[in-house]
Amino acid sequence: MKIDKKIIKELTEYLNEFNLTEIEYTDKDTKIKVSKSNPTNSNQVVGVAASKSISGEIKANVVSGTEVKSPIIGTAYLAAEPGAKKFAEVGKKIKKGETVMIVEAMKTMNHVPSTVDGIIKKICVEDGQPVEYGQTIIIVE
Repeated sequence: MKIDKKIIKELTEYLNEFNLTEIEYTDKDTKIKVSKSNPTNSNQVVGVAASKSISGEIKANVVSGTEVKSPIIGTAYLAAEPGAKKFAEVGKKIKKGETVMIVEAMKTMNHVPSTVDGIIKKICVEDGQPVEYGQTIIIVE
């Protein structure tokens, strides 16, 4: 059985985008289930299970990186002001405590620091997008 990696990648992105813990996709005789859990080391672990009704089940684990989460509900901004240099860009090296984003709540600009040293692998929110408490805003590897 050949597994379409594109579908697995899309499902994984939906997990992060909608802050889900599990998502399932079924097409004819193929069933793909993607789930994640947050172990104590804060690394994102994504488990993928794909099965074909006759041939059994295949499982694979993919470790993505450390999630930096929003500490409050508000609006995420990637730069201090429109047109200014962004705090975080994919591929940029950052240090623990360095500002990666601003979350504005009730006219107060709250700087969100990185929780680890590393390289930014993915920015999970758009500039000006509303964010929830605990929502993943970037992934650091």
